[in-house]
Amino acid sequence: MEQTNSGKKGAKAFVQRMGSYLSGMVMPNIGAFIAWGIITALFIEDGYWPNADLASMVGPMLSYLLPLLIGYTGGSMVYGQRGAVVGSIATFGVIMGSEVPMFIGAMALGPLGGYCVKWFDDIFKDKIKAGFEMLVNNFSSGIIGFLLAIVAYYGVGPFVTILTGALASGVAWIVSAGLLPLANIFIEPAKILFLNNAINHGILTPLGIEQAAETGKSILFLLEANPGPGLGLLLAYTFFGKGAAKSSAPGAALIQFIGGIHEIYFPYVLMKPLLFLAVIAGGMAGTLTNTIMNSGLVAAASPGSIIAILAMAPKGGYLGVILGVVAGAVVSFLVAMVILKADKSDPESEKFETKLKETQAMKAQSKGTSKSASAVTSTDDVAQVKQAQVSKIIFACDAGMGSSAMGASILRKKVKDAGLDISVTNSSINNLKDEDGLLVITQEELTARAKQKTPRATQVSVENFLNSPKYEEIIDNLKNTGSTATEAAAEVSANTGTTSSEVPKNISKIIFACDAGMGSSAMGASILRKKVKEAGLDISVTNSSINNLTDEDGLLVITQEELTVRAQQKTPHATQVSVGNFLNSPKYDEIIDDLKKSINE
Repeated sequence: MEQTNSGKKGAKAFVQRMGSYLSGMVMPNIGAFIAWGIITALFIEDGYWPNADLASMVGPMLSYLLPLLIGYTGGSMVYGQRGAVVGSIATFGVIMGSEVPMFIGAMALGPLGGYCVKWFDDIFKDKIKAGFEMLVNNFSSGIIGFLLAIVAYYGVGPFVTILTGALASGVAWIVSAGLLPLANIFIEPAKILFLNNAINHGILTPLGIEQAAETGKSILFLLEANPGPGLGLLLAYTFFGKGAAKSSAPGAALIQFIGGIHEIYFPYVLMKPLLFLAVIAGGMAGTLTNTIMNSGLVAAASPGSIIAILAMAPKGGYLGVILGVVAGAVVSFLVAMVILKADKSDPESEKFETKLKETQAMKAQSKGTSKSASAVTSTDDVAQVKQAQVSKIIFACDAGMGSSAMGASILRKKVKDAGLDISVTNSSINNLKDEDGLLVITQEELTARAKQKTPRATQVSVENFLNSPKYEEIIDNLKNTGSTATEAAAEVSANTGTTSSEVPKNISKIIFACDAGMGSSAMGASILRKKVKEAGLDISVTNSSINNLTDEDGLLVITQEELTVRAQQKTPHATQVSVGNFLNSPKYDEIIDDLKKSINE
């Protein structure tokens, strides 16, 4: 039994991580999908303001822009800018090799391009002769992209076309047979188990785009995003709930319905598992209504807010969409009302806070982490903010939207009221970059991942982005800190020009940095890489532009003297060595000697 349960958890976690990866390619580009949806709704022949000239953008955006953005993002997630470029080339091959919009193909070819160029660099980075780095880098990207584009054109494109057509035909059959409401039997529970990204962005959005391209709208965009079931559930708690759940439900309903953050109602369902029936019934009622009314959206509504849904409704389609939301809310409310009124338990026995924490634990599992892992690696000490030189605050979650955006908004207002000149934004954890003066705020189960991405940042973990007492503590510590950004900059300037005699023992990576990250820095890296290899040292030696430097543990940055200050501002915790000339510096031998001594010690 334990093995079976473990297998189920492993399978669920795999699907959740896959969904997270797919959504990581789609969600950063949601703005482009919305722009395409608005242009479609306004300017096509049946739109609000038909305009043949402007409507001519609809087809090219659908066929080229959107898939290329997904392919570019997928490649970038794997291997930065080089991965993004090769991923885009490969995606263009699959676009031209098919007759349908290639969203599924882009999700496959973009990351594949990134993996291929990364594989090439891992094999040949230490074998390139001095002076040939730029030539090899550029031509390797072009040749790998060229080969992948041909493979995609002749192989992947036709295959994905057949696959997409089969899936679209299956969906069309389900819709015509009136069976689509049954999908909510799986969708509503899956949302509460944090499988929503896998379902919505991995399956429904690509198929919905296909359907919208043919008919001008798609009901698939409403299956997961409909806020009606969650609204009905929270309203039932507002009138018939007990204790903390009852008092918090009105605010949660507002956030869920207007803000589109559906996960806020998950603890209310988990507290009484019978309420799964309420959201399932509400989802089925909403989908049935949308099927009868022939409702649909022109593009994906993200987040699932009533505002976003109405913004994506086609001309003449508002009534059906609104009725679908209302039907979902009414049915969910009625079923939840019966369940809650039949409950005779003591309000204190509900333990709403416990279910909130259980929800966070489930979310942790969906991200491949655990509470215990977070507790071990978390620097959850708000007092550390006082010692930090904070110039930027980022709220980080898996998608970089939803509750993290709400948390950032709450703290941004507090920062402004306190008269502090500090940026407060939100981001996905995958897009975090380690930088000087950074404070990262995450929910407890994600702190370990955030710390891996930003090891030099100050970390604060909270249980709930929407209501944490730590925000006031953070503001107090920021107001009382004695360090300022100006003082920090002065300290950086005073500490530049490190000599090789100060090279510490823990160096694991050396980067030559200049403005462009090419030319002389590539030559210098090649020279020192050869010396490192001859000395038998297992240390990576690469080159980069200063703007692309990231602060990391065990880093040695070598720059020309006039650029050292800028390099130290980008990597304040790295060891800095400044040289007069990348091509002929006596410090290289000193660095090698110091590194060999550190190993012998």
